Order: sequence, then structure tokens, then C-alpha cells
Amino acid sequence: MRAQNQSSSSLPCHMSSLVTSPAKERLSSMDTDEKKQATVREGGLKSRLQCRSFQGSRTRGLCFEELSQWSHSLEKLIASKYGTKVFQAFLKSEFSDENMEFWLVCEEYKKIRSSYRMTCKAEKIFKLYIQVEAPREINIDHRTRELIRRNLKTGGAGCFDEAQRIVFKLMEGDSYPRFLRSDIYRAIRDSI
Repeated sequence: MRAQNQSSSSLPCHMSSLVTSPAKERLSSMDTDEKKQATVREGGLKSRLQCRSFQGSRTRGLCFEELSQWSHSLEKLIASKYGTKVFQAFLKSEFSDENMEFWLVCEEYKKIRSSYRMTCKAEKIFKLYIQVEAPREINIDHRTRELIRRNLKTGGAGCFDEAQRIVFKLMEGDSYPRFLRSDIYRAIRDSI
């Protein structure tokens, strides 16, 4: 815990509250194993926040107007470059970043113009996120999984649309409300 307190000084001043008092308060009411797991999770989140894209965000484009849009909808949050990065860091701290990662990969997939590249990318996406027991398997139903399997044969930019819609709804109904109540969001909101 001492190392965590010392390293919190390396965070930008508006981020330091993410690793100080709220974490200490939660840790005091946990048993030893829970404390170790919480420290690892929060330490990981803290280190992700240290990346240069967040340092100096006040001076590099994140303004109050943009930040205030984040609370209006998930669409507005992920339309923001900073919003997407902060939301991803939050999801990673909760061990549920595969949904956002999949959604972003699908957005990039739709931009591919070469049918050969699209086919190769579709197979990679399927193996990584869709197939049963995939390394980053997303939570979709069997019907959707089979629809995607059929779509892979015909290809096209809309191959993953149904799965992407399902994942978006999951994030919108579950992760996004938790994000708005999170320490990370409140700390950034209060710093601007």
C-alpha cells in the first residue's frame, strides 16, 4: 500500500484522487484476499491512467462541454476520443473490456474496402470474440453466433452488426451507468 501512495504522486494532479481516499476507505473494510485483489485492480487502473493520452488532458482538448456530453448517452461518450479511452480504462478495471474492444474492432472492420482483407479480418474477429470459448468471447446468444457464422460465408460490412448491437445494449444498460457513478468519471468531471 505504501508503494501505491508514493506512486500516486506521479499521476496528474486531477487524477490523484483516484488512488487515494476512496480506495483506502474500501480497503479498510475488506479481508486480506479482497484487499490484495482490489489493490491489483486499482493499481492497474492507475497505471493505465498514467499513459500520456491522459496526462495534461485539460490542456490538450478535453473541455467541460465535451465531458458534460459523456453523461448524456453512451453514443456521445464513445464519440469522444478521450471518452472512449477513459471508458475502456474503466471497463478494463472491471475485467469487462472485451465488449468495448469488440465494438471498436467492428467499427474498424466496416471501414475496410478490400474484400480479401475484410474476409481475413472477419475470420480473426470471429475467432477472437465470437466462437465458443474464444479468448475474448463476448456474451451473445447462440442464434446470433450462428447468424454470424452464416454471414462469414457471404461477407460484407454488416457481418457483425447484430452482435455489435447486442454488445452496445449490454454496455448501455450495465457498464455505462456504473461508469457514470465511478470514481474515475467523478474525478475527471470534478477536475475540469
